[in-house]
Amino acid sequence: MSPILTTQFSQFSLSPALLARLDANKFINPTPVQTAAIPPALEGRDVLATAQTGTGKTLSFLLPIVEMLLRVRDRNAAQALILLPTRELAMQVEAAFKLIRPVPTQTVALVVGGLQERSQIEAIRRGARVIVATPGRIEDFIKRKLVRLDQVQMLVFDEVDRMLDMGFQAAIARIAATLPATRQTLCYSATLEGQVKEVARKYLNNPARIEIGSVLKPSANVELRTFEVEQDKKQELLEHLLASEQGSFLVFVRTKHGADRVARRLTRNGHSATQIHGDRSQAQRNSALRSFSEGHHRVLVATDVAARGIHVSHVAHVVNYDLPKVAEDFVHRVGRTGRASAKGVASTFAGPSERGDLRKIERALAIQMKRFRVRSINENAA
Repeated sequence: MSPILTTQFSQFSLSPALLARLDANKFINPTPVQTAAIPPALEGRDVLATAQTGTGKTLSFLLPIVEMLLRVRDRNAAQALILLPTRELAMQVEAAFKLIRPVPTQTVALVVGGLQERSQIEAIRRGARVIVATPGRIEDFIKRKLVRLDQVQMLVFDEVDRMLDMGFQAAIARIAATLPATRQTLCYSATLEGQVKEVARKYLNNPARIEIGSVLKPSANVELRTFEVEQDKKQELLEHLLASEQGSFLVFVRTKHGADRVARRLTRNGHSATQIHGDRSQAQRNSALRSFSEGHHRVLVATDVAARGIHVSHVAHVVNYDLPKVAEDFVHRVGRTGRASAKGVASTFAGPSERGDLRKIERALAIQMKRFRVRSINENAA
């Protein structure tokens, strides 16, 4: 049997208190990225990891942070800063940290846009030892002298490729300039291309290099299908899939207006659906994601802007209602299903005029999807 499969968290150099928290939350066997990243991180080394979404990256940097906090006794300033691209992802990392921290004195401040500022400032002033932040809000706090980062010993970039795609390269540089020059940096990305290489060169010192699987390939646990279907038949096809298959559906559309339209039609036709996109308030987005996670809504309709922040374990079926623009977006969408060892299905809708775009994605990812041509909704032909 592979050593990765037999490794347990108890085999790492973790404190008994942390191991007890992991055990209480049924974390027994680490994933491959955790197995590879945790030991060098515990030794104080920088880490540069490329891994797909859903591989367990969060625990691979939270455990070394917890261990560092157990050693460092100064409780009046932040010792760890975790930078992430979206509010939703930041909120989930904050929740995961609270779940595994052995002592309540390991306090955390969530610093993100779209939520009430006062509670974030108060958490910092009370001496939060970990700050989980999006670049825009934490930079704003730095400029207004609301936060000190001169005691930070560990810096984490999670989904740094996404942060760079969103235009945060200059903000990251300004944030990093306020941190101690001597620190440990852990960097996670789906790819190691372009600006990501520059970030790695600039901020990491002789990092342990970790690559888990192909960084640009959907999980082998996901069955990939494509349906050639006219635009005006997509909604009908989606409802046919909902009627004929079990489990929850995450549906990706290109625009905010499209997300609202698809979700409204589904609701009108008796399906329990909600939507998440950039125009919805943070409270609405949180409510939609929580409702989907807890199974109150079977269908979540989302745009790509919201996609990186969606981490839900039970998604059975991803539907690319609109074709993604690039192969990397396809991988991130499809990565919402088939997580860990679960099986999943991803269906891509494409019109006759999009055959070339579809083939381009397949070539980029070295994949071949099962093809179906829709003659009528109740009569699909391979």
